[in-house]
Amino acid sequence: MDLADASRALLAEKGGEGRIVSTDERDFHTDRWKNQHPFRNLLPGQV
Repeated sequence: MDLADASRALLAEKGGEGRIVSTDERDFHTDRWKNQHPFRNLLPGQV
């Protein structure tokens, strides 16, 4: 996870919903917010 991805993850976790916008799905596919919930990518066509 690079600095930009870490910043998105931190903001998504602080927001309490785990929603992100990213074209890089490989990092957010395996990471979890609050160590249990998967991040939800808001871009269409992303998992």
